[in-house]
Amino acid sequence: MVLVLRLIVNTLALWVATLIVPGISLRETTGIYAPGAGAIEDQISVPTVTALLIVAVVFTLVNSVVKPIVQFLSLPLTILTLGLFLLVVNALMLMLTSWITGAVQLFGAEYVVSGFWAAFFGAIVIGLVNWVIGMFLPTRARD
Repeated sequence: MVLVLRLIVNTLALWVATLIVPGISLRETTGIYAPGAGAIEDQISVPTVTALLIVAVVFTLVNSVVKPIVQFLSLPLTILTLGLFLLVVNALMLMLTSWITGAVQLFGAEYVVSGFWAAFFGAIVIGLVNWVIGMFLPTRARD
């Protein structure tokens, strides 16, 4: 149940980041038949909830598997910068999500992050949205 809640919160956070941060976008490509060319071409359409959920699954998996390893390896830098390096780690996880969705394009969903600064500010927005929504979700300690 916790994983499902995290997935829903990440879906909302990724959507808000696409709305607020310039340089972050969500593309959903679908193959269509072009009668004049006789081939299948990609058409960029309006992102759907399905595309957001696919990207959120990738983002949640990256944060669950890769992020703890990177945080452990960067522990000296995190201590040296009094925790500010965690913002860079979060930006790198967002860039990794962008790279994975761009390389694999699961069901045509691609989360595009144009550069480090877009990822940096996107990670801040995603963190803030996760924090605000997390305040309203029940946790085991509050039950």
